[in-house]
Amino acid sequence: MPERPRRRPSPPSAAKRSGWRRTASPAAAPPSSPAAPDCAPPPAPAAPVPPNHRSVIDSAVYRDGRRVASPATLAETFRQLREEPDGMAWIGLHRPTEPELHSLAAEFNLHELAVEDALEAHQRPKLERYGDTLFVVLRAARYLDAQEEVEFAELHIFVGPDFLITVRHGSAPDLSAVRRRMEANPDLLSLGPEAALYAILDAVVDGYAPVVEGVQTDIDEIETEVFRGDPAVSRRIYELSREMVEFQRATRPLVGMLHGLMAGFAKYGTDEELQRYLRDVADHVTHTSERVDGFRQALTEILTVNATLVSQQQNAEMRALAEAGFEQNEEIKKISAWAAILFAPTLVGTIYGMNFEDMPELKWAGGYPFAILLMAVVCTSLYVIFKKRDWL
Repeated sequence: MPERPRRRPSPPSAAKRSGWRRTASPAAAPPSSPAAPDCAPPPAPAAPVPPNHRSVIDSAVYRDGRRVASPATLAETFRQLREEPDGMAWIGLHRPTEPELHSLAAEFNLHELAVEDALEAHQRPKLERYGDTLFVVLRAARYLDAQEEVEFAELHIFVGPDFLITVRHGSAPDLSAVRRRMEANPDLLSLGPEAALYAILDAVVDGYAPVVEGVQTDIDEIETEVFRGDPAVSRRIYELSREMVEFQRATRPLVGMLHGLMAGFAKYGTDEELQRYLRDVADHVTHTSERVDGFRQALTEILTVNATLVSQQQNAEMRALAEAGFEQNEEIKKISAWAAILFAPTLVGTIYGMNFEDMPELKWAGGYPFAILLMAVVCTSLYVIFKKRDWL
């Protein structure tokens, strides 16, 4: 591939267009120290790509906010951009291969650490500056109604003086809708790649709203299930709590990133339209972050209430079992007492019912009354004893 010539001089409005890139505070966008080539870690092996996978979703070259070319390949995009001295390239990729990202890195002087992050994915939301290029990582979210789950997707964005490259590692967000919206407003798109970046930020943050509503509905249902005593609710609370942890990881860093950009409005002369745009995005993400924090706190309280209710239910069941055991013991006592009372005359009658000639009292005239009296005395004695012990 021919070497890309030195960047073209910016038009008179470029200072106003590109000054926003220096607005990130050190905490939000720490400057990267150049890594020695022989000390840099080798890139991780890329994940296998399906044979029919198409990485380049859309690639276009714009001039004054209007599309002037729609190249089919990356090489064609590079050529078209060189032929447009005041043009801007917007390249949309979905899970690109390692050679594709390396070709973009060679063409646009992308830093190898940012390229490595884009290849590996699984990055936290962040904003980093490498020379005149910004590298932005976002976490988009989508609520799945059928599964009642939150699905997260990663989005990497490279923003330079005359290019914007998006690398998606999931189905969200719908960047084609963002592109159409920006193309319908060429005055805004003519402000440069930073305007497209703000539009993408807005789309990602707006995508959080349906997720927030879906989670609110889930929490309402969980509260009902908790007080209804549903045994499966604990698992649902735990799974939703884990999703809220991921949601916090997606939204919290955005607050600092956007406020870092806003801090440099006056110093770097950011366009007023973009200022309003970014403030609106910052307000939305702050509101979303606060809602997510509230959801996690609510789930923690619901889990505590559920544990208390489960404990109370278990105590009630144990108390009922204890009462049932006590009643059963009382019944066993009564049965045992009557069995002992009835056993006494049976024993006497059995002894005197044996037909042995040498047995005493067999020919005694008072033997029968004596046996009857003995049975009565034994039974009465046993009855009195058991009655005193509350067995009867």
